[in-house]
Amino acid sequence: MALKRVKMNIDRVLDKNLQDLVRGIRNHKDEESKYISDCLDEIKQELKSGDHQAKSNAVGKLLYLQMLGYEISWAAFNIIEVMSSSKFTQKRIGYLTASQSFHADTDVLMLATNMIRKDICSSQMYDSGVALSGLACFTTPDLAQDLANDIMSLMTSTRPYLRKKAILLMYKIYLNYPDALRPSFPRLKERLEDTDPGVQCAAVNVICELARKNPKNYLSLAPTFFKLMTNSSNNWMLIKIIKLFGALTPLEPRLGKKLIEPLTNLIHSTSAMSLLYECINTVIAVLVSISTDLPNHTTSVQLCVQKLRVLIEDSDQNLKYLGLLAFGKILKSHPKSVQAHKDLVLQCLDDRDESIRLRALDLLYGMVSKKNLMEIVRKLMVHMEKAEGTTYRDELMNKVIEICTQNNYQHVVNFEWYVSVLVELTKMKDTQHGKLLADHMMDVAIRVVAIRKFAVGQMAILLENSHLFAHNSQRKGICEILFAAAWLCGEYAELLPNALESLEAMFKPKVTSLPGHVQSVFVQNIVKLYSAIIMKAEVDGDEAKVREVGQILLDKLPMFAQSSDLEVQERACSALQLLKYIHKLLDKGVPVSEEVSFLFAGDLNPVAVKAQKKVPIPEGLDLDQWINKPPSKPVEVQNKASIFSSGKDDSVLRGESEKKRRKAKELSEEELKAQREARLQAQASNPHYLKLGGPSPRKAEKAEEIINVDDIPIETLDIGMDIEMSKGLDGLASSDKYYLEAMNAEKSKRKQKRKEGKKGKKGKKKSSAAVASDDEITPTHHVSSVVDMPEGMTAADSDNEDDDQKDEIIKKLDINLDEPLRDDEKLPTRQHRVEGTHVLPEPVDNGSAILEKKKKKKKKEKSSSKQAKSERSGSKSLSAELAQAGIIDTPSSALDLLSPPDTSSSTVESAAARLTNGSNDASPNTSKKEKSRDKKKSKSSKRHKDKSLYEVAEGVTTPSKEHLSGTATPTNILDLSSLNLTNYRKLAADENLSMEFEARVSMQQANTLVVSVVFENLNSSCTLKSMDFNILDSMNTKLVRETSDTAVKVPFELMPLVRNEAQFVFSVQSLSLPQKLKGTLVYILKDQEGSSQQKLDFRLVIPCRDFLVAVPCSADSLAQLLAPEGQLTAKYSKRLTVKTDFKTTLAKLSFYAHAHVVEQMDNTASLYASSTQGHHVCLLVKLQVSSL
Repeated sequence: MALKRVKMNIDRVLDKNLQDLVRGIRNHKDEESKYISDCLDEIKQELKSGDHQAKSNAVGKLLYLQMLGYEISWAAFNIIEVMSSSKFTQKRIGYLTASQSFHADTDVLMLATNMIRKDICSSQMYDSGVALSGLACFTTPDLAQDLANDIMSLMTSTRPYLRKKAILLMYKIYLNYPDALRPSFPRLKERLEDTDPGVQCAAVNVICELARKNPKNYLSLAPTFFKLMTNSSNNWMLIKIIKLFGALTPLEPRLGKKLIEPLTNLIHSTSAMSLLYECINTVIAVLVSISTDLPNHTTSVQLCVQKLRVLIEDSDQNLKYLGLLAFGKILKSHPKSVQAHKDLVLQCLDDRDESIRLRALDLLYGMVSKKNLMEIVRKLMVHMEKAEGTTYRDELMNKVIEICTQNNYQHVVNFEWYVSVLVELTKMKDTQHGKLLADHMMDVAIRVVAIRKFAVGQMAILLENSHLFAHNSQRKGICEILFAAAWLCGEYAELLPNALESLEAMFKPKVTSLPGHVQSVFVQNIVKLYSAIIMKAEVDGDEAKVREVGQILLDKLPMFAQSSDLEVQERACSALQLLKYIHKLLDKGVPVSEEVSFLFAGDLNPVAVKAQKKVPIPEGLDLDQWINKPPSKPVEVQNKASIFSSGKDDSVLRGESEKKRRKAKELSEEELKAQREARLQAQASNPHYLKLGGPSPRKAEKAEEIINVDDIPIETLDIGMDIEMSKGLDGLASSDKYYLEAMNAEKSKRKQKRKEGKKGKKGKKKSSAAVASDDEITPTHHVSSVVDMPEGMTAADSDNEDDDQKDEIIKKLDINLDEPLRDDEKLPTRQHRVEGTHVLPEPVDNGSAILEKKKKKKKKEKSSSKQAKSERSGSKSLSAELAQAGIIDTPSSALDLLSPPDTSSSTVESAAARLTNGSNDASPNTSKKEKSRDKKKSKSSKRHKDKSLYEVAEGVTTPSKEHLSGTATPTNILDLSSLNLTNYRKLAADENLSMEFEARVSMQQANTLVVSVVFENLNSSCTLKSMDFNILDSMNTKLVRETSDTAVKVPFELMPLVRNEAQFVFSVQSLSLPQKLKGTLVYILKDQEGSSQQKLDFRLVIPCRDFLVAVPCSADSLAQLLAPEGQLTAKYSKRLTVKTDFKTTLAKLSFYAHAHVVEQMDNTASLYASSTQGHHVCLLVKLQVSSL
C-alpha cells in the first residue's frame, strides 16, 4: 500500500500540468497537431487513474484544448467525476469545464441532478456559488424543473453572495421552466427591497429582462421601481429601471406624468453618458404617450434635443452615433424640434465613419417636407458625386429615391423635377441600383398621367444614347434603365416626338450586348412602335412609309433572333412571322394598322403587392405533389468513413495538412528569384503590357513620317459613363433648373407678402407668417393609386402576415402575476417516503380554522387591490360621457397611479359590501323597507356562502361554480326606445369635413375593436376624394392595415353635403386601460378651380366601457360573483349629481355603460356587464336626494 502511494506521488510529480501543456504547444509550432495528439493520449491515461488530483489536472488541460477547438465530449463522464470532488479547487475546475463544454444535448447531465442539488444545498458558501454559476451555463428544462425549488430557497438565504447568484440563476430557470415564475415571483419581488445593493441590483436585472417582452404583467411594480429610481445612486441599476419605465409608460400614460420631473433632474445632473442616453430615450417614450395631456412638454423636448446635440458634436464616434439614433426617435413624435438641426445632420454626411453617415441618411428621410425636399435631394446628389466607394454611393441613391417616394409621393410638388432627378442618377458609374431606377421611372410615368409626355421624351433621349449604357451589361447595373426606357416608349408611343428615331435607336449594334430580359423588352416594344407608326402613316395616306418601316424591321430583327437568350429568340421569331403576315396583307391592299393596334390595346396598371397570394388555387391541384417522378438518391460507392477519414486520428490529419500548407508557402530565395525573372520576361514579351520607359525620339519621328493622320478612320468611341455622361446629354432635363425656379418663386412670394404686411395695421402679424406652411403647398399633379388584383379579389386588411409573433419562450412567460397562487402551481418538493409509519389526523380546532380563513381573506383582498387600481382607470371616461349626456355634473380629475385616492368619504356603498353585510352598513336615511330588503339579500348571500364550503373535486364543475353562460337570461327591464340615445361621438371637424365615431366589440373576437366613422361633407360646392385614414399605433392598440406603414384608404368619395360611414378594425391587447390614439385624415378637396390636399388631425379616445358587452345575468349569478369567495373582489364607489329622474338616469347609464339591468327596486338597481376578455363588472346604483 505504501509503495502504491509512493508511485502515485512520483507519477503526480512527473505529470504535465496546464502550464507545461501551454509551454509545449508554443515550443512545437511546426508539429503542433502531433504534439497535441500525444498530450491527448496522456490525458486519457490520467483520467483512468484513481487519483482525483490527476483527474482534475487532466480536465483542466482538456478545458484549454477545448478552447483551441478540439472536441472533448468523450470526457463528459470524467468531468462529472471531477465536479463531484469534495475539494473546492477540484470542484471549481470541473464546473468551469462543464460550463464550457456541456449543452442541452449532453446525455450525462441526467446523472448529475442529485450531485448538483447536493452542491447547491451545501453548507460551504463557495461550493454553492460555483454550482449556481455552472448551472446557469448548462441548465436544461429537466434540470430547471427538478432544481427550481432548491434554488428558490436560496433566494432567502442569510448570505447576500448566495442570494444574488440564486436570483440571477432564476432567470435561466424561467426560460427553461416557465411554470416556476408564478410560485417564485413573490420572493423575487421581496428582493427589490433587500438591504444588500448587489442583491437588489440582481432582482432589478431579472425583472427588467422579464418585462422587456411582456411589460403589462409588471405594471403593478411601478411604485416600487419609482421609489428605487428616486433613491438609488447606482447608475447601472438606474439604466435598467429607466428602460423598464420606457416599456410601461405606453400601457399606463398617467405614469409618465410622475416620471417627467425625476428624469429631467437626472438629465441635468448626471455625467454618465449611458445614463443620459437612457433618460432621453424614456423621456421620448413618455412624451409620445402623454404629449397632449402634458401642457409644458416642449421644454422637455428642447432639453433632450440640446443634450443630444452635445453628443453629436462630440469627437467620440460612439456618442455621435447614439445621438443620431435618439434623434431618430424624437423625429417620429416631434419632427419640428429635429428639423431645426438639419445642418448638423448634413454635416454628419461628411464623417469618416460610414455607420454615422448611414444613420444621418435615415434621419434625413424623416426631416423631409414639401418645402425642403428639393434642397435636401440636391445636397445629397452633390455629396453622391464626391462619395468614395460604390456601396455608400448606392446607399445614397437608394435614400434619395426613398425620400422622394415616401407616403405615395407625399412631398413631391413638381414631378418634372423628380423625373429629372431619376435621369441624373443614371449618370452614376458602377451602380447596382439600375433596376431600382427603372422601376421607379416606370412607376411615376404610369401613376402620374400628366407627367407621361415629359417622361417619355426623356426616355427617348436615353434610348438614342443606349451605347453609353451597354458597356455595363451586369444584371441590376445601370443598363437596366434601358428596360424602362424601351417599355415607356413602346407603351406610350403616341407621346413620342419622333417615333421613327426611337425605333431606329433600338437597333443599334451595342443593344445585343445587353442582358436577355432587356433585349426581350426591346423586341416587344419594337412591335408596339411599329404599330403606332403604321397607324399614323395610314391616317396620313403614306403607304411608302408603312412598307419602309416594315422593311427596316425585317432586315434588323434577325439580330435578335440569333440571340443566345431563348426568350429573346422566341419573341424575335414571333415578331418576324407577324411582320411577314402583315406584308402579305399589304400586298393585297388590306389595311392592317387597326388590327395590329388591337394587339396592344388597353392600359397596364401596376400589380398589387399581394396579387400573387390572392390567385385562387384550382380544385384538384396539389402544389406539393411531384409533377414527375422524384429523382432517385445516388448510390454511395464508398463508405462515409472511407471518404472523410483514412483511419488516422483527426488531429494527426490536421497536422499533416498544416505541414503541407506551410511547405507550399515557404519558398527559398532561389525559387523566388526564378519566379521574378519569369514574370519580367512574360511582361517584356507581352505586346499589351505598358512599359515604364517611353519610346525614343528617333522612333517617334519615324512613326510620324510613316503614319498619315488623315488616313485614320473615325469611329464612335465607347468610353465610360463617368467621363461622357458627366458632360450631359442634349435634351435631358436638369434638376438644378427646377430647384432654382422654386427658390426664385419662394423669394418673390416673400417679397410680395412683406409689401402687403407694410400697408395695413396688421403688418407685423402678416410678416411673421410670410413663409407658407407645409400644408399650404399643393402638388401640381395627381398620383393614381389604382392597382390590379385577380378577378373577384380585393386587398383585405386581414392578410397581413408580418404581424409580430413571439417565440414560444416569450409566450410561456406571458403570465398574469397578480392572481393568487393556486395549489397546483406550487413547486414540487422532494420528500422521503418512510415505510411502516402511519400518521394519525390531528384534531381540528374550529376557532383556529376560522382565524386562518380570515387571514386568507385579508391576503386575498390585498392581492386584489392592485387589480382594482387598473380597473379604476376607466371610471373617468365613463363619468365624462355621463356628464356630456346631461346626467351628472363635470367629473373630478383623474386618479393618480402612484398615490391612489382615499375613497372612505364616499357616500355610496359598494355592491359587494351591501350584498354581504346587509343593513349594518346602511346609511341613517334608509327606510325600514330598505333595511328589510337588505337583510333578505344578506340571507341569500349566506346561503351561497354555505354552498361554497362544500369540497369540490379538482377538474369537476359543480352548479355553484358554473359560469354565467349557464344561468337564466332575463330580458332587460328598461325600454330605451322612447329615449333618443346614440353612441356616436364627435371625432374632429373643420370647415369642409365632420367626423363622428362609434366603437363596437364582439364576444367572438376578444382582441378586436371595430370603430365606425361617419364622414360628412359640410361643403356645398366641393367633392372630397382620396381620403386616407391613419392612426399612430401604440404598443397596446394597433390599426389593422394592408401594410405596416401605410394609411387605410376610405372606400368612397363624398359629394357635396353627403354623409357616409366606414369601418376600421383595431387589434387590442389589454382592455383594462382607456386608449388615447392620435390620428390624421388626409383628403383632396376638389372644386371647379382645381384640387388641393387637406389634412385633419384628430384624437381618438376609446374608454374602457367600449369594451363591455351587456350580457344577461340572473340575480343569483350576480350574488355569486359578489360573494366573499366570488370572482369579484375589487370595488370602487363614487357620488354623482344627477339632473333627471331615476328611471331615465338608469336607462342612460345602462345604455352608455353597456350594462344589463339585473334587478330594480324603487330607487335602487343592480347592473352587470362583461368585457370581451372575460372581465366581470357589477354596478349597484342608488338614488339619494338628487345624488346618485
